[in-house]
Amino acid sequence: MIEIHNIQKSFNGKKVLDGIDGVFESGKMNMLLGASGTGKSVLLKCIVGLVKPDVGSITYDGRIFTNNKLDIKQEIRRKIGMLFQGSALFDSMNVNENIDFPLKMLTDMTRAERRERVEFCLKRVGLEQAGKLMPSELSGGMKKRVGIARAIAPHCTYLFCDEPNSGLDPLTAIKIDELIKEITEEYDITTIVVTHDMNSVLEYGDNVMFLYQGKKLWEGHSSEIMDTKVRELNDFIFSNRLMRDAKKVEQIEEEEQREEDQRQEEEKNRNK
Repeated sequence: MIEIHNIQKSFNGKKVLDGIDGVFESGKMNMLLGASGTGKSVLLKCIVGLVKPDVGSITYDGRIFTNNKLDIKQEIRRKIGMLFQGSALFDSMNVNENIDFPLKMLTDMTRAERRERVEFCLKRVGLEQAGKLMPSELSGGMKKRVGIARAIAPHCTYLFCDEPNSGLDPLTAIKIDELIKEITEEYDITTIVVTHDMNSVLEYGDNVMFLYQGKKLWEGHSSEIMDTKVRELNDFIFSNRLMRDAKKVEQIEEEEQREEDQRQEEEKNRNK
């Protein structure tokens, strides 16, 4: 579990994050939702330690991360896996070498142990035959899978995903979402996903935090998000015709259900 309290960050006098609080639970898909420029990626960078917040605290399973000793911060960082927006694979390394890289850097595994771990991670993401391929030989979806394998290779406890569906076709995007969800639950990982993809949010968002102009305006389960009264969130959700049509259908179904309930109640009273 990761907890953040009163996170504030400014750049050149402009406030990008304005007092963000939140709890990200293990074994769940925690999603940071919002339009471009709302502070999602900056908040993610603050949580992983790439950017230092001006104010606020961050704790990993009760251990303070902000302003702690370097050795404590390094110990926590060894448990962090990162799936970058563009996968960020090393072009000069094949798939096996890409996944092996964090194992060499962050663990004391022997070469045989690392090889076994690489094979396991590749099999877990469904790419057991791709170890010798170069990144240039991979499709966009395969690159994402290799990125996930590399992120979980050092037995990560915390997984951060920055726009994991960026640049993917809808079917591949769903498969990547499903894979991240499965791994999160299987290994009880605290997963935080930065996204603006409403399909991902509605299908997999166990806990969704909506950011707008550096503030947290709403937080809750994806099942509640369609009924929010937050104007800015509604504007974001129903910005396209498909989502507006879905909302109309939901409202019609609810009205029909109310009418049916009322009819049954009236009939019950007549029969008394």
